[in-house]
Order: sequence, then structure tokens, then C-alpha cells
Amino acid sequence: MMIQNWLITLGVGLGSLLWVEVVRDVYHWTAHQWPLLYRLHGWHHRVFRPDLSVINPEIYRQAHWYNDVPEALVMLVMSLLPWAIPLSLTFPQPWVVSLGTVYTLTFLGGAIARGSGWPQADELTDLTHRPGPFTAAPASWWVNRTYHWRHHFDDQNAYYSGTFTLVDKIMGTALSLKGKRIAVTGASGTLGRALLVQLKARGAKVTAFSSQATPIILPGETEPLPLVTWQVGEEAALAETLQKIDILILNHGINVHGERDRAAIERSYEVNAFSSWRLLELFLTTVEGNKAIATKEVWVNTSEAEVNPAFSPLYELSKRTLGDLVTLRRLDAPCVIRRLILGPFKSELNPVGVMAPNWVARQIVNLAVRDVRNIIVTINPLTYVAWPFKEWGRSLYFRLFTR
Repeated sequence: MMIQNWLITLGVGLGSLLWVEVVRDVYHWTAHQWPLLYRLHGWHHRVFRPDLSVINPEIYRQAHWYNDVPEALVMLVMSLLPWAIPLSLTFPQPWVVSLGTVYTLTFLGGAIARGSGWPQADELTDLTHRPGPFTAAPASWWVNRTYHWRHHFDDQNAYYSGTFTLVDKIMGTALSLKGKRIAVTGASGTLGRALLVQLKARGAKVTAFSSQATPIILPGETEPLPLVTWQVGEEAALAETLQKIDILILNHGINVHGERDRAAIERSYEVNAFSSWRLLELFLTTVEGNKAIATKEVWVNTSEAEVNPAFSPLYELSKRTLGDLVTLRRLDAPCVIRRLILGPFKSELNPVGVMAPNWVARQIVNLAVRDVRNIIVTINPLTYVAWPFKEWGRSLYFRLFTR
């Protein structure tokens, strides 16, 4: 009974903290939807240069009185709602519901201190707006400087979260694709075309990377997409083009099915593993400066063949190699690397696939805008269990024995 009471107490305490953070993020979102409220919030967007240095100290102080203090006061009022729990229920440790209120008071105090121009108040209480070079890519569950920078200088209609990214993940605003320059390899293939359709529908500026020179025209379109032709082994020729790309989706591959001769082995590894790895490394060299660290990404289609049989041994082996290389490079990559772990979808490579490629592409994009870093789309429930264990084990192994 004692353990149960402590678990309830812990849950309610953490819940009160999460509640005020949700209130904060919803207030922020509302400020961008309601012109009257944006008159106050807009001051916050007038403060910073792209390097997060302050344009004008007076505007910086005013912004806190017009935006941060009202926001904290709304949080403070709403933090009183959890008090209904101990009032309506027999509840051990009723004081724990005050954690949200105490937590909110720190935000209110910090906002007043910054608005009053107290020395070093900004350095101690405004951590997501500190100027200087970024030292990490956008975090997944916590709002770091890189993550919040995107709200100011990538898309003001996204990245609303202040501390935890939960609200952005739920709303699909944890990654904005609007205006992003996105290149998709294997663009002539079934999934490549489907991804191009879904990405363009989200406002992305898409470019098709293909080994074929045939123009690619999407359904409902009359003009072909920008097309870059390339061949496996000639990845270095794409260096200049990749400089202009925000998100690179590595989607090309082959399936030799039951073949096992030397040529089949070489083709499988060269196309499925080493070509993608070379493009990945080439793209990572373009990640220089705060803007690139904040906005550039690589999405790699490695397949659920990493953990499940695909009844095509060389396809499995080569995709597992690519998966391990991605796991290794993720440890110190300068930008976000997403994994696409896909089940059998119907395509030229897999005519017996059971998932519709358009549906698969739609799920990939829906999960990406919620900042899911490992995107699993399959009908096989075992993959959702086996793949995370496999990835955790390999990542730990690489951390322990590489530098």
C-alpha cells in the first residue's frame, strides 16, 4: 500500500508539472492563431538575430513584460486546477499538486527579472535563447537551443513547445516541411514517387534523384519535377547539389532475390549499403553553421529486413550493413538522422508486397513531422518489439568500443 501511495503521489506530481507545460505550449500556439494575442507575442519575435544575439536590449526587456509575464500568469492560474484532485478524492500527500504552481513561479520570477533588466537574469533563466554556435542537433524530447531556433527562423507556425516537445509531437509541428528543399533518391521507384507526392503536399520543394533520365511528373501535375540523374559509384558528383538540400532521403536500392553469385553480392552491397553510406557522409560534410545544424536531416530507408527475414538473403545482409553503419554514424552526426524501417510494400522490387506504397509514404511523413526518429511502418507487430532492442544493443556496443 505504501509503494502504491508513493507511485500515485509521484504520478500526480509529475502530472502537475506536465500540465503547466501543456498550458504554456497551448498558450503559445493560441498566440499565433489569435491576432489580438499575437500583438503581445509578436514582441518576442522582434528580439533576436539569427545567431540569437539581441537586436535591442530595450525591446528584449519589453518583450518579457508583453509576452513572458502574461504567459506565466496564465500558467499560474491554470496550475491551480490540479488542486481539485485532493479536494475530490482521498489522496495521500496532497501537497504534491503544488509542484506545478511552484514550477510556474520560477518562470514568472525569471520573466520579471529579465523584464526588469536584472544583471545576468537572461543567462540564468533564458537558456533557449543564448547566442553562439550550436553544439548539438535539435533534441527529440527536450527543447534545446537548436530546436527552439527553428521556431524563430525556420517556421513560426511550428516548434511551439517550450521545454518538452510533447505538444509539438501530438500536433505534428515538431518538424516543418514547408519550404524545405528535399531530395529523394530512387525517385523513379514506387515509394520514391509516393514520397515526392506526400512531401510536396506538405509544402516541400522536392527534387528527384534518379539513375533514369525519364522526366517525373506527379499525378495532377503538368510540369516535371527538378531531376538530378546520377549513377551508383558517382556520388561525389552530387557534392555541389547536396549543399543546397535541406533533407536528403536515401531510398534507392535493389533486390536480387534468390541470386548468390559474386556479381549479385557486389551489386547488393554496392547499391543497398555503400552507395547510401557514401551519400550520407557526403551530405554530413555540408552541415556547417547554425542554420544547417538546425534544419538539415538525412532519412535512410533501411527496411525491417534488419531484424526479420525478407526471403532474399542478400537484400537482408546489405540492408543490415547499412543499418549498422547508420547506427554508428548517429553517435556523433552533426544533424538529425532518421531511420525508415518499412515492411513489405508493393513495388517493382517486391511485387508480392502487401502494403500500399502511397499509404506507407503518408505514414512516413505523418511520423516525421512528429519528430519520430525511428519510423516503423509495417504489418508485422514483432518488428515494433525486435527492432528497438536490436538498435539499442548495437548502439551500446558501438558506444563502448568506438571513439
